[in-house]
Amino acid sequence: MCQTCGVHEFNEEVNSLAQEILEYSLERLRLDPPLDHPRTFEELSELVGQTITENGLGGHEALRIFKEILARSCISTDHPRNLAFIPAAPSEYASLFDLVVAASSLYGGSWTEGAGAVYAENQALRWIADLAGMPESAGGTFVQGGTVGNLSALVAARYWARREIPGNHRWTIACSEEAHSSISAAADVMDVAVLSIPCDGQGRLTGVQTKISIREFEKSNPGHKVFAIVGTAGTTNLGIIDDLVGLAQCAEELDLWFHVDGAYGLAALASPRTRDLFEGVAEADSLIVDPHKWLFAPFDACALIYRDARIGKAAHTQRAPYLDPLEDDGLLNPSDYAIQLTRRPRGLPFWFSLAANGAKKYQEAIEHSLNLAKECAEMIRMRSDLQLVCEPILSIVAFTKQGWRHEDYVRWSDDLLAKQIGFVTPSTHNHETILRFAIVNPWTRRSDLELILGTLV
Repeated sequence: MCQTCGVHEFNEEVNSLAQEILEYSLERLRLDPPLDHPRTFEELSELVGQTITENGLGGHEALRIFKEILARSCISTDHPRNLAFIPAAPSEYASLFDLVVAASSLYGGSWTEGAGAVYAENQALRWIADLAGMPESAGGTFVQGGTVGNLSALVAARYWARREIPGNHRWTIACSEEAHSSISAAADVMDVAVLSIPCDGQGRLTGVQTKISIREFEKSNPGHKVFAIVGTAGTTNLGIIDDLVGLAQCAEELDLWFHVDGAYGLAALASPRTRDLFEGVAEADSLIVDPHKWLFAPFDACALIYRDARIGKAAHTQRAPYLDPLEDDGLLNPSDYAIQLTRRPRGLPFWFSLAANGAKKYQEAIEHSLNLAKECAEMIRMRSDLQLVCEPILSIVAFTKQGWRHEDYVRWSDDLLAKQIGFVTPSTHNHETILRFAIVNPWTRRSDLELILGTLV
């Protein structure tokens, strides 16, 4: 782009805009984030109108529209009373360093072009791998999110199966009825089948039932071959952890790939109090965990780790004449381990926060959520009109309100957001509407939960 066009000139206006953007970013970090709420398309059309014009709005006007209207039409995932889905709560260090990553225009796909960034990302991946008890051969990359992580891991699993299990098979993934929706989405993309296995009375996928179901399935469906078992380490809905030990044993006995989807829950490996809950994860052939969920990184970052990084590399490395200079036998090109080529070093904000704060601070932040979940469960038990769905295993608290129907939960949720008290959405369990608090934010306090529970009248 020529300098005369002005797009790439760092002139006085751009310098002034940079200061305004920095002030806005710092102000948001210093203050409690607003909860805010979505506006309708019609409302935004009236308030904002067309922003892409022939001559441009100018940086200050475009920023004004964003600050005053567009940003306020988005719900803040890091608000302490945002307890819906699995929210996010990036640390101050992580958020600030995300600005650095964006401003630096770093490429994180290869060692040749981004050695320093890749080196740092790999240390963060190694920290996770060590917590999981994985061997020195382990390695991987940061991808966009759990959906891409699960898909990439299962593609590597099928690559391994094609090599180890010759024959023309209808490949099949075995998982629980409670597995994340991304598993079935991955199966659709890969054109493979899914064997959905019932959970036990505690909502867990067990090794015993998995072995029985796989053998019955393959016997009654000639030509079908299960190649991978997916265990969940902290379901999104209730935080339930599958029988990882039993699933690892089942995978070993049947010679299958064992993948652990720990997008939310595996963050609790950071606490010695909960590490034993994940016994068996060390035997996984691949795993994922999303630092943008409960490890205080900004969107979007999912850590994908293979037990033997060479398999991930063999499955995913793209080859073309223009890529030949990037060939690396040292297993250090992040683009070689997932369905990606061009990538930003999305793991760097997580690395910076972890390096700056230290692992102990991460342990304390995780344990804050665990403690608060137990306190919340006790608060619910003290009320005769509320009933726990199950005892919280990690930091998700699910419960029902006596006498309420689905419409009551929806009305209450809408009213809670409209009054800017909090953001809690209904879910379902066993065909019954429930409420759930996903507590992952270190800034959430008991008083926040008391405030929200106090509106359930």
